[in-house]
Amino acid sequence: MRMKVFKFGGASVKDADAVRNVASIVHMHAGHKLGVVISAMGKTTDAMELIVEALCKRDELLFMERVDEREQFHKEILRQLFTDTNHSIYREVEVEFSALREMFKAPIPENFDFEYDQVVSLGEVVSTRIVNAYLQSEGVKSGWADARKLVRTDNKYREGEVDWNRTEALFQERFLPRFEECNVLVTQGFVGHTAEGFTTTLGREGSDFSAGIMAYCSNANDVTIWKDVPGMLNADPKWFDNTIKLDRISFREAIELAYYGASVIHPKTIKPLQNKEIPLYVKSFVEPEAEGTIVHSSTLSDNLIPSFIFKMNQTLFSFTPKDFSFLVEKNLSDIFARLDEANAKINIMQNSALNFSILVDGEKIDVERIKALFHDSYHVKYNENLELVTIRHYDQPTIERVTRDKDILLQQTTRETTRLVVKDRITL
Repeated sequence: MRMKVFKFGGASVKDADAVRNVASIVHMHAGHKLGVVISAMGKTTDAMELIVEALCKRDELLFMERVDEREQFHKEILRQLFTDTNHSIYREVEVEFSALREMFKAPIPENFDFEYDQVVSLGEVVSTRIVNAYLQSEGVKSGWADARKLVRTDNKYREGEVDWNRTEALFQERFLPRFEECNVLVTQGFVGHTAEGFTTTLGREGSDFSAGIMAYCSNANDVTIWKDVPGMLNADPKWFDNTIKLDRISFREAIELAYYGASVIHPKTIKPLQNKEIPLYVKSFVEPEAEGTIVHSSTLSDNLIPSFIFKMNQTLFSFTPKDFSFLVEKNLSDIFARLDEANAKINIMQNSALNFSILVDGEKIDVERIKALFHDSYHVKYNENLELVTIRHYDQPTIERVTRDKDILLQQTTRETTRLVVKDRITL
């Protein structure tokens, strides 16, 4: 039995009309067995994070207000999808939010990440219950599957590492046999569980990864990620006009683009698909019949179109030993240890005889902490509000386009990729 995997993100289930659109796409593929991965509705994950914050601060009034707001948000969607207020889905949603309110009465664990996963994951639980109920009301032989009993992870909350052997066994035992009675099985993205049965999550935007996990463990025919864009584009349309759709790219190219910051596909999604050569489609839920982009094994189309990726609000640090000693392995090891202590994630790095430079996301670091960690042995200079531009399969016209009216502070170039740290040019 071969199946297709569909993944719908928060934007594709943000309201009642969006849920109806999901149902119409499912109907378009009525001849196939479908494993459907659903994210939380709209901005629910952000709202659930605020609920966790109120819970951990022991602010009962704020906690209850935020839970009420999320429940009413979902109930408004229910009212538009199900005119019969006696439909069982109303009770199912009430049960989930009642359980959430009960969490305030329990002692708060010392591990914030544990509490985060138990609360935030409920956004996906509620959204999948609603979508499954609506599909059933539209005549689809649909079933609800609990990712908290399928995707086995370790105990690293908020960034669970998948136990692939156990997860594959669980899908074979608990998921695939249900297709004997269902044509569609709906489950949660982003969510897993520990051996003890506690809920874990796979990291923000982890629903794409969930689709990859399902496909790998079920030996799916293919995966389709439904987005509000026509496919993978060669640049972010928020920053550039006249973007070009990439019709076909390889797994390797998709991993490279994800690594450098392309936001269409979660970086962890590709590896399990590549391992079993399961093709990935990125398609538009606005125009579901359009071709979209296919990600597969062939590399023949990778270098046809330059792709460029922007990271804004970057900070460039330069470290120079105060004793003017050459930067050798011992110095670099010391620098990396201090950066690890500051939890600084490096986007690009470069060194000379006396200087070591790194670029980091400005909003993710504390400049004063880094200065304090290095002040005893290094002179520290930094430059804020920069941009990092990565161009795959670059050509000179593309470089000139992205650096117009910019000063280049740092550039690294290989045969396939050029990376430029730039800032706006000041004109007098």
